[in-house]
Amino acid sequence: MERRAFIIQAAGCRDAVKQVLTEKCEDIQNAAKALKVGNFSVWNIEDLFLCYGEDEENGASALAENLMEAAGEGAALLCAPGTMRLMYHDIGIVREDKSLIRHRVFSTKLKLGCEEEYKRRHDRLIEARGDAVSEGPDSNFTIWYGAGYIFGYCEKVKSFDHEPTEAEKAADIAWETRQLEIMDWLTDDVDWITGQRHEHIQRII
Repeated sequence: MERRAFIIQAAGCRDAVKQVLTEKCEDIQNAAKALKVGNFSVWNIEDLFLCYGEDEENGASALAENLMEAAGEGAALLCAPGTMRLMYHDIGIVREDKSLIRHRVFSTKLKLGCEEEYKRRHDRLIEARGDAVSEGPDSNFTIWYGAGYIFGYCEKVKSFDHEPTEAEKAADIAWETRQLEIMDWLTDDVDWITGQRHEHIQRII
C-alpha cells in the first residue's frame, strides 16, 4: 500500500469547484472504492484542494483524472499523484476504525529556497525518534511538498487528547516560531501564536 497526495488548484473558481465536488461527493467516493483507493479525502484551503489516499495499484492517478473531469474548466492538477515529495512521516499505529481519530490537515507555503532546510529539520525529528513506534497521539502522519506548498495529513488519536501543559505550549511556540523563518501558513494552526487570522481547512470529501 502506498500513501499518495495530490493537489488541484482552482484559481478564480474556488466556490464553483467546491460546489461541484460537494454535489458529486458520493460518485467520487464510489470511484475511489472502485479504483481501490482507501481512506480518501479532499480538503480545501484558499484555491487549493488537497487530496489524500492510500492505494495498491496507483489507482490515485486514475482518481485524479476523475476529479479533474468533475471539477471542470478552470481547475488544474497542480501536483499529480506520485510527484509530491515526502518530507516527513510518523506512521505509528494506524487506527482502522476512524471513529477513534480526528484529522489534522494543514498547509503552508515555503519561502523561496527553503525546501531542503524544511526537510533537514524534519529529518532530525525522525532521527530523534529512531525505531520507536508510538501509540499516539500522532498516527498515519505524513507531510508532502509540491509546487512550493506543504500539505500535512495526520490522524490524531482521540484517546490522547488533553489540555496542553505549559511545557508543551512552550515547545510548540519555540518550534513554530522557528518554522516561520522558512514558511508562511495558509491554515489557522498557529494563529494562537502569531495573532494572525487564517482560514480553517474544510473537508469536502
